[in-house]
Amino acid sequence: MTRRRAYPLVAAVCALPRLGVLLHERDAILTGVEKSATFAQVFVENGTFGFLPGQPSAYTQPLYGWFLIPVEWIFGRNWESIGLAQIVVAVAVALLVFEIARRFLPVRWAVLAACIATLQPYLVWHDVHVNREILDQLCAAALVLLTLVVAERPSRWPALLLGVVTGLSLLGNTRLVFIPILCAAYLAVRRVPLAPVALVLVGAAVIVTPWLVRNEVDVGCFTLTTDGRAFWKANNPQTYGLLSSGQWIDNVRRDSPRPPEPGHLTPEEARGRYDATHGRVLLHPDECLEMRFYQHLALQYLREHPAAKLKLAALSEQLFWQPNVIETGGASGGLAKQVVEPAYMWALYALAAVGVFVVPRMFLWLALALFAYQSFWAALFVGATRYRIAFDFLLAILATAGLRRLARR
Repeated sequence: MTRRRAYPLVAAVCALPRLGVLLHERDAILTGVEKSATFAQVFVENGTFGFLPGQPSAYTQPLYGWFLIPVEWIFGRNWESIGLAQIVVAVAVALLVFEIARRFLPVRWAVLAACIATLQPYLVWHDVHVNREILDQLCAAALVLLTLVVAERPSRWPALLLGVVTGLSLLGNTRLVFIPILCAAYLAVRRVPLAPVALVLVGAAVIVTPWLVRNEVDVGCFTLTTDGRAFWKANNPQTYGLLSSGQWIDNVRRDSPRPPEPGHLTPEEARGRYDATHGRVLLHPDECLEMRFYQHLALQYLREHPAAKLKLAALSEQLFWQPNVIETGGASGGLAKQVVEPAYMWALYALAAVGVFVVPRMFLWLALALFAYQSFWAALFVGATRYRIAFDFLLAILATAGLRRLARR
């Protein structure tokens, strides 16, 4: 099989099931609670990147909002435009996975790796709904491919492009804030010359710095995101009880601590007041004050309750890596999420355990470094299926390599 035939095959395997899910789920595509969708809607309506007209915000990672803005501006806010745009991204991810696998697997096996990765049941459903992880997947696949390219043949332009992709990654997901350093460190260990390694960090800085400066000027603090409440919700005395009972961290008690005015309400809650009053009540919460308040509470919990945090971290790791789907919205999920997805993941884990012993060391160490990085952040914050899936294609590639070894025997 040639690459010319592989590309349309992989694209079709990726797109066709998602088109079916998109048609089936069309009434639910836009019903998510993704903050970036509100940011995009407000920007298209009045030019403000935030929850409220005329009030810039940094209360979420910006990348997915930037992705939605041109889609909604050109085609309108509807399930067809957003769903099809995200299917295009999913196809791009599948093709990148094929290119990664093709570096050390025959083409037909690389096609199989891409198909296994893109047919993950949870992804087929998740990719067409409003969710920021669709871009996390694209950035993850691109940075893995570029890291391997630079490690094999060090060059300045690919290294700079890798830096740009890592910068976009952390603008899409603040848990990836140290991913440029991880990629640079991996290249340094691979004895890549200093100039390409440095360009990775330079490229990331060029992408991220304008957003930090914008937040300092328009919002009032030099930060990636002002959503310090998310850090606190993942690290407080209520968290373990919520997660162990099948609830999500958003279900904290109403009498939980609140910062003083003007940071008493979150920007998201201020948006709720704005909608409930049909635009008559326009509040101006202090995001930076709220961020510092909740960060202080979370750090205080980590200092004063280390044993409880270790127990919570163990539970977070379980939720992060378990084959069963953990929902962040409180829904239990249907047959596909509770039966089909776990069966898929158990098979993937088993075959990936074989693949660990047969893939090239260069790929294996990069994959293990990324898995370890994910585990660290799952322990620090909280684990869930949606936070793991961006790098699940690495498991698919390992599983395909393992399957190939078993087939040859």
